[in-house]
Amino acid sequence: MLLTDTHAHLDHEQYDADREAVMQRAWDHGVRRIINVGFNRQTIEGTLKLAEKYAWVDVVVGWHPLDATTMTEADLAYVEHVARTHHQVVALGEMGLDYARNDASQDIQQQVFRMQIRLARQLSLPIVIHNREASADVLRIMEEEKAYDIGGVMHCFSGSWETAQRCMAMNFYISFGGPITFKNAKKPQEVLVRVPAERLLLETDAPYLAPHPYRGKRNEPMYMVQMAMQAAQLRGVCVEALAAQTTNNATTLFKRR
Repeated sequence: MLLTDTHAHLDHEQYDADREAVMQRAWDHGVRRIINVGFNRQTIEGTLKLAEKYAWVDVVVGWHPLDATTMTEADLAYVEHVARTHHQVVALGEMGLDYARNDASQDIQQQVFRMQIRLARQLSLPIVIHNREASADVLRIMEEEKAYDIGGVMHCFSGSWETAQRCMAMNFYISFGGPITFKNAKKPQEVLVRVPAERLLLETDAPYLAPHPYRGKRNEPMYMVQMAMQAAQLRGVCVEALAAQTTNNATTLFKRR
């Protein structure tokens, strides 16, 4: 069983003491590709260093909505430069809107989101969307900025089936992580069952959102096995087939140049 973790943050300081062991455990558990996401200058630089060391790590670069107030024109130019000059950059993100916290005003988040979609369209790169408690505005901006031209993925999806349908109609994949293993996560589980196989992705979002029975602890890519087993059980298919499908989907979406 071969797996692709389509969203991780392995540059995070939580791995500084044992990153090599974390990577080895991932490999030993069948993870053959990790998409690591840098979402501001510091994490982009850490992500690039990780990709330089591990050939099986690919890169997403962009600006997180909760960091939107810090992004300057120079930062956007930096993201563009990195995307143009590093062959392991396979998407822009994670970008989007987060209304659950007040780190950045909604207006600024929306402006930064729009700028990044426009840049992604210029670069012909897919986008990775962060959406928390902002579905209406996320969908509206995606439609207005013609995000369907490039497509992408709805990272760690927790929305409704109706929202998932609108995203898929815009050429987006739907990605699920640790919460599908939580007993109280009925909505993402119900959506997971209904997403067409060719639109399904899996992720860890490590070090966040570790699956049951590791909930509350540090997440890591080797737990992709738990994600795949739970998804396969919910969908009523064998885990090997589900792993192969989601890995093929990741290969289709995240193309190396």
